Amino acid sequence: MFKKLSNGCVHLVNRFLPDPFIFCIILTVIVFVAAMPATGMGPMKLVEAWGNGVWALLMFSMQMALVLVLGSALAQAKVVKGIVSAIASLAKTPRQGIIVVTFFSLVACWINWGFGLVVGAILAKEIARQVKSIDYRLLIASAYSGFVIWHAGFSGSIPLALATPGKDALIAATGGAVTDVIPTSMTIFAPYNIIIILIILVCLPFINAKMHPSPDEVIAVDPALLREEVYEYKDPETPAEKIENSFITSAIISVAGIIYLVTYFINNGFNVTLNIVNFIFLILGIICHKTPIAYVRAITDAAKGSAGIILQFPFYAGIMAMMTTANPENGISLAGFISNGFVAISNQVTFPLFTFLSAGIVNLFVPSGGGQWAVQGPIMMPAGKNLGVDPALTGMAISWGDAWTNMIQPFWALPALGIAGLSARDIMGYCLITLFFTGIVVCGGFLVVGLL
Repeated sequence: MFKKLSNGCVHLVNRFLPDPFIFCIILTVIVFVAAMPATGMGPMKLVEAWGNGVWALLMFSMQMALVLVLGSALAQAKVVKGIVSAIASLAKTPRQGIIVVTFFSLVACWINWGFGLVVGAILAKEIARQVKSIDYRLLIASAYSGFVIWHAGFSGSIPLALATPGKDALIAATGGAVTDVIPTSMTIFAPYNIIIILIILVCLPFINAKMHPSPDEVIAVDPALLREEVYEYKDPETPAEKIENSFITSAIISVAGIIYLVTYFINNGFNVTLNIVNFIFLILGIICHKTPIAYVRAITDAAKGSAGIILQFPFYAGIMAMMTTANPENGISLAGFISNGFVAISNQVTFPLFTFLSAGIVNLFVPSGGGQWAVQGPIMMPAGKNLGVDPALTGMAISWGDAWTNMIQPFWALPALGIAGLSARDIMGYCLITLFFTGIVVCGGFLVVGLL
């Protein structure tokens, strides 16, 4: 029964999910059409909002491209390959391979989402090298499935924003519902959140393994995707070549980078932002590749997979702008319209559940934790407070909703797909099962908490 369900999802996605860029265009049209009756804005106002918003994510786009490129380049270093290979060797059978990659991806994404996205895909490729007859599509889908818990972990932008001192910022972000910091002991480390994470951590690896196709249906990895560039090494002759191949050159910049990181963590604690993740990848890559020219070659090879991010992220920025732009006459945005609709049908018991579901819907069109918080925080937080719901619980409901529907949103899968050399169509059928399972777990969790 379960195998039929997973096969049906894979078949459905393979038939109807277009290329991620086409999917992005379809979302643009849907938001454009839906925003007019919901907000009362005319088409020209929405076109203006779309055009103004297209370049709003340039910094974030570069950060995400660097997550992919720097992480991939680091993975090419011999010492890192050895570590990844050792972890991959824990798996002896295809099902064990799926379990290993799912578990490590979940843990890595809980620690830091940028780190987890890259590490999961890299580990999956190494398992594909070592374990014969493993389905490569399911393997990469399993690596990406770990991303479903990122917003309930150490790098969750909403719980971290609630825990960051700054009365004015908290009032603005929560519509006045929160004036004092909410510690992570009430969000990330709240008992209900830990229980939800543990259920997913224990069950999801085996659910993914259960989906593994029978031997006659397995689609193995294309050997070309695992092939790596081999460069001929020759003794440097000219002064320029000697500098390019000098360990000292790499050591100078590596020492400076280490000093900066040590100073940063002393001053800021364990605040691992996306920029810090990329900086760590950068310095570790330089160290592990030993010479500057070796690192240049690794970066050049890794950059080939960043095309999807470069092309699609501007269009998602435009979609987000149409979702969040409010009609100046009535103050209504499409995202606000959706959120207020769920508030209208909620009570004290169901509010956390409906907040989670509304966040999941909004996330399809605003696939950014920070962007979603800016839209839903000022609406859902005051509404929850008026119903007597703990603001910490409301914040985590938005967080889980933001992470949940990433399983059917190609936006965040692009770095993993770039590393793996696959398309969204190859993995999203399996990710649908992750969406169903985690949705049931999280909905049940918030419903129980609402009843308590």
